[in-house]
Amino acid sequence: MITVTILGAGNVATHLFKAFDTAENVQVKQWYNRSLKSIQTYKNKVALTDDLSQLEQADVYIIAISDDAIANLSSKLTFTDRLVVHTSGSVNVHDLDKKNRRGVFYPLQTFSKAAAIDFTNVPICLEVLEKADLKTLKVLAKAIGSKTHKLNTDQRKALHLAAVFVNNFTNQLYRVAHEITEAEGVEFDILKPLILETANKVQDLSPYMAQTGPAKRNDKKTISKHLQLLKSEQHKAIYELLTSSIQHTHGRKKL
Repeated sequence: MITVTILGAGNVATHLFKAFDTAENVQVKQWYNRSLKSIQTYKNKVALTDDLSQLEQADVYIIAISDDAIANLSSKLTFTDRLVVHTSGSVNVHDLDKKNRRGVFYPLQTFSKAAAIDFTNVPICLEVLEKADLKTLKVLAKAIGSKTHKLNTDQRKALHLAAVFVNNFTNQLYRVAHEITEAEGVEFDILKPLILETANKVQDLSPYMAQTGPAKRNDKKTISKHLQLLKSEQHKAIYELLTSSIQHTHGRKKL
């Protein structure tokens, strides 16, 4: 049985608690947050505290808060020589206070409190400074059904940057598409099978091989028509930038 204490009450912390709470070999001993109101819903499932000095002994302390606050919170922990990890994709493991053993338990997924998460589909990226701690984090990840990947800080930062492109930026493109369809009274839902097929295609093909469309074909007439249809200057700029990027990737001459 691995004992865990969670520090923070955001999306990642909440989903980790739910996953650990249903895992057979994990016990969440405490859940800390500065404001108990944020986690009051779980008072009958786990011991809550807003006092760092009241944290009890646990095998792993997971800091799941905003990146800018991780170093400060770790420095305020009142104990020493225990395993403290953060869940960030971009924060250096050395930003954690060195009075404790340090590590990273980074779940690579998009988290929203209202959306259920199946951790069997969530890879966990691990980093430790002491070899023995890697085994502990692997067992913890396995308990919630996640596969693990051992990465160093630079690799994790690169992966997090790539994740912004495939998730956050892609979602913004969905939003642009929604604005375009909405302006003409077309249902955005008509695009959803295409969205799914695009995501499914890269499970078997590289993004390079999966690319299609007017930019790859260098279809100048279609590209020109699209630019004329776009009413927003921001949308035009996005279209032109991505078209240029695709043309560069596939060796096409720019407009």
